[in-house]
Amino acid sequence: MSENIMLETKDLCKYYGEGENEVRAIDHTSLEIRQGEFAAVVGKSGSGKSTLLHMLGGLDHPTSGKVLIGGKDISCMKEEELAIFRRRKIGFIFQSFNLISSLNVWENVVLPIGLDGRKLNEEFVEEILKTLEMTEKKQSLPNTLSGGQQQRVAIARAIASKPDIILADEPTGNLDSKTGDEVISLLKMTAKKYGQTLVMITHDEEIAQMADRIILIEDGKVVR
Repeated sequence: MSENIMLETKDLCKYYGEGENEVRAIDHTSLEIRQGEFAAVVGKSGSGKSTLLHMLGGLDHPTSGKVLIGGKDISCMKEEELAIFRRRKIGFIFQSFNLISSLNVWENVVLPIGLDGRKLNEEFVEEILKTLEMTEKKQSLPNTLSGGQQQRVAIARAIASKPDIILADEPTGNLDSKTGDEVISLLKMTAKKYGQTLVMITHDEEIAQMADRIILIEDGKVVR
């Protein structure tokens, strides 16, 4: 592995079902993503891009092949070890925000750090919220926020635990195009600012153009 490869898959496969019903969601896919790179994964619905992202994040186990993060093979980690690794190394951003409705913005953002038993760097979290223009909303509950604001909270939460990698699954799927563009610009800016590798799934060509590199997936294979 060269020094700056952060994420790597080797001959990765994920199959569902058997015989005639077998679905090859990911089919012998090998790719490398460098540290600090912003890669957009694009492909039609059902092309396997979400499955790929879930395996990159250790949320799903491959049928065969390997997923390496910083040179570590996560595909053979035990569940508990993997859960800790995920919490510390990977920030997830989902289309549905996944915020906890009974917690305010600040509590949502710092929750993963608390779960990991780590000391909270309040200045750092304040800085992120300021960057994302959410300082005024610190005490607000998610249901009082717009979609774009909720997505900013999700981004802040992903960044706050200082992961090496941020995986975003259609992060603008529930937003109008103007808000979506703003959110991606912020995500790109914060990832660069904190030296994070950003891998994002999107079906939006315009948003994909903002990435350093576009990875096209068809029928479970990387074609570009």
